[in-house]
Amino acid sequence: MNASREHDTRWWAFAVLGLPTILISMDQSILYLALPALSRELGATSTESLWIMDMYGFLLAGSLITMGSLGDRIGRRKLLLLGAAVFTVATVVAAFSPTPTALIVARAAMGIAGATLLPSTLALISNIFTNPRERGSAIAAWFSCLMVGGALGPIIGGALLSWFWWGSVFLVGVPIMAVLLVLGPRLLPEYRDPDAGRIDLLSVPLSLGAILPIVYSLKEFATGTGGAAVWVPLLCGVLVGLIFLRRQQVIADPMVDLRLFRSRQLSASLVILFFGSMTTGGMYLVVSLYLQTVEQHSPFIAGLWLLPSTAAIVIGSMAAPALLGRIRINHLVAAGLLVTAAGYLLMTQVPGQGSMLILVAAFVLAFLGLGPMGAVGTDLVVSGAPPQRAGSAASLSESSNHLGIAVGIAAFGSIASAVYRSRMEEVDVPADSAGVKESVMQAATVVRDLPQESLRVFVNDMNEAFVSGMHATAWVGVGLFVALSGIAVVALRGARTPQPSTELPEAEADEVSTAKVFSADDER
Repeated sequence: MNASREHDTRWWAFAVLGLPTILISMDQSILYLALPALSRELGATSTESLWIMDMYGFLLAGSLITMGSLGDRIGRRKLLLLGAAVFTVATVVAAFSPTPTALIVARAAMGIAGATLLPSTLALISNIFTNPRERGSAIAAWFSCLMVGGALGPIIGGALLSWFWWGSVFLVGVPIMAVLLVLGPRLLPEYRDPDAGRIDLLSVPLSLGAILPIVYSLKEFATGTGGAAVWVPLLCGVLVGLIFLRRQQVIADPMVDLRLFRSRQLSASLVILFFGSMTTGGMYLVVSLYLQTVEQHSPFIAGLWLLPSTAAIVIGSMAAPALLGRIRINHLVAAGLLVTAAGYLLMTQVPGQGSMLILVAAFVLAFLGLGPMGAVGTDLVVSGAPPQRAGSAASLSESSNHLGIAVGIAAFGSIASAVYRSRMEEVDVPADSAGVKESVMQAATVVRDLPQESLRVFVNDMNEAFVSGMHATAWVGVGLFVALSGIAVVALRGARTPQPSTELPEAEADEVSTAKVFSADDER
């Protein structure tokens, strides 16, 4: 195979891997704008609406470590295709769910199946692109796919909601997964760690038992609950998490190789990715609700207003690898984080309804600065691990991203709702409009159904309360990104993208050699 054909085939393989990457992030965001219509049609309560929104992301994040480790053991391509088949079935079930509970269960199944896809795509990219420069560009493009999917979700969802019922937003994934299932066996390599050992069955429930109670406590806090309902699950999750980490230290074949955390650049990158994703996910939700509730845009138009911010993060992430030759890694990441902080600072100056240009400019600035963090941080995590541990490292990276997004939705939604409720306590609201005082989420769900005469009574107070909540979350974002910038300067000092390892066993290296990787008959 000549060099040109090999190069072309690698990027065709990347294109196939980009499909599930776009879809997984799209299904994370597609309900941002579909939630009001969905909640109305199914008669979902405020708590059920939150679970419909977050169950997918939480189970996705909770299962990533298990699936990344499983892919290293049974084969990353095999797990990718199996997950694609299960995901397709789950999306069809979600589309035709008759009750909120059924939809929550279907979203949970989608999350677990989705967890098989992301670590496999990222790990396979590290296998396909062994040249550090090409790998950096491929991971930047992969991160761009992740962001583009998140942006396309609201737009596609809004367009479908204009003509079809709410379940149509889930069926988008069916043709995408069909393409993956047809082309994946021909274009993608198979890779497994021949010395990985058996998966520890006790570690699987322990990893879920650590994440899900913490998630539950955050959900309860987001709905205004306090006391034991919040703190007991939180403490239980922390305790189980400590047991999980201790078990990884003593078993022969750990799901998470804790030795990876000896790398300062890997640990710092995971911290930055988690808190960066947490803030971004939370702010994306708040801004999406603002566009629907305060600005009164349709889901489709609201999605279009969010599109410039996605273009900004794609530009930032794709430019990052080219800038690394001129700017040190820690300075590049830190500068991007400060740009994001400046964007959120500008968002605190949005005065209210009719301020779309200021809001869009602020969000574009915030997302432009996120590009280096996502592209370079992900590359540092994946390339900092040995090739046989690439799946586990990819799962850690994606766990930071998706758990951060899920936690951000709960935490920032809670902050915005708390400020909103406090501002609405003194507002006189008609009896048929009492639901708008409950939370930001509830206001977004019911405000479109209210008669104009009811809205006129309190609409200015409601808008001011909503904007105050958005300002509060933006100030939190400013503080977090300034702190993350300082962490990047110190912890990533001297960091550099590692060269590909040459310490693979001979049989394993043969399995991922160029000739075999791209053979249509390989591993079939």
